[in-house]
Amino acid sequence: MLSILGFSMIAVFMYLIMSKRLSALVAIMLVPIVFGVIGGFFTELGPMMQEGVEGIASTAIMILFAILYFGIMIDSGLFDPLISKILKIVKGDPLKIVLGTAILSMTVALDGDGTTTYIITVSALLPLYKRLGMNKIILATVAMLSMGVMNMTPWGGASAMAMASLNIDASELFLPMIPVMGFGLIWVLVVAFILGKGERKRLGVVEIQHNHTKEMNSEANSELAATTVSHDYRRPKLVWFNFILTIVLMASLIIDFMSLTILFMVAFAIALLVNYPDLKDQQDRIAIHSKNALAVVSIVIAAGIFTGIMSGTKMIDAMAITLVSLIPESIGPFLPVIVAYASAPFTFFMSNNAFYFGVLPIIAQAADAYGISAAEIGRASIIGQPIHVLSPLVAAAHLLIGLVGTDFGDLQRFAVKWALGTVTVMTIAAIILGVI
Repeated sequence: MLSILGFSMIAVFMYLIMSKRLSALVAIMLVPIVFGVIGGFFTELGPMMQEGVEGIASTAIMILFAILYFGIMIDSGLFDPLISKILKIVKGDPLKIVLGTAILSMTVALDGDGTTTYIITVSALLPLYKRLGMNKIILATVAMLSMGVMNMTPWGGASAMAMASLNIDASELFLPMIPVMGFGLIWVLVVAFILGKGERKRLGVVEIQHNHTKEMNSEANSELAATTVSHDYRRPKLVWFNFILTIVLMASLIIDFMSLTILFMVAFAIALLVNYPDLKDQQDRIAIHSKNALAVVSIVIAAGIFTGIMSGTKMIDAMAITLVSLIPESIGPFLPVIVAYASAPFTFFMSNNAFYFGVLPIIAQAADAYGISAAEIGRASIIGQPIHVLSPLVAAAHLLIGLVGTDFGDLQRFAVKWALGTVTVMTIAAIILGVI
């Protein structure tokens, strides 16, 4: 009965959010409460929910301060010298332009926000693509491939949901994935090289007059200013300080000598104080980025109710037993590899919320029967993100289409094979490195 109740709850939850009857934030809190009451757990629900929320509080706090930190870095102009340098280096060579697109989008995607990544990358480089007559779908494809890999950071959405639904921390899920992501980014550069070489062969290297270059730089910079933040908040004199602070933060994350939550809290406090010592400026910067932060953090905290009830009522255990009985014993040990590939279509056709909170916990519990840890399943589940970012369910994808001025179907047909290549490269790397 618990198994039936659990699967029914998942089905109702997924139906409600996929049909847009309820928002994911509301459904993830109310649906498990209703089914908990139906299951006769009325008096025990409070402690279950409390335990679930407490279990993921640290993850939610880490995500909040990570988003705020990278927001401050973008506002202060940390990436402006990179944009200017790329525009100077690439000149009229299509190959360099596509490689520059990859490097810029990878760097900006550090904040885990597709919207910011696409706005900055397209605003900086679209004038060059137009001037040289390059295929704008290449710009969109390379930006999406970069975002697909960088979305695997703990503050990027998918990893946050995986950590929340499986109740594991960032050091278990994310740190082993850093070299895997490295291979993914190398693959993106390889793709950019292949596509850029094709454009160079088609168009040749175009000599751009000096005044044309200045005009493009001006156009890119004006669009960048309009789409990100007023120049009043740029801090060009603090670029080196912000760069060193970010490098130290990244190194500290990898060394793992302190909680990721504390690291981001301290780094954010330092960045805010040094860049914006005036209290009013600090309040403005926090207010600007609070919308993006609230959207991610609220769903992670709300997921504590979902996971708390699922585990507290033992529904997840009953569902896993049912699933294990249906999985042929011969393929059980290969579940992580299956999940790595299956996460691609799952997160393409359904939202990340539905997959990570509805499907993943059941798979993880079933994998436990084969001695496979939840962290391993969690790592495998985020490898499919390069396909997910191509989904029409992703709001940022529609923004990218609008900015570039192309058709969704054309972009998907062009990009899907390269995105699948990213998933394959990262899956192979994860197996070789023992991550899954």
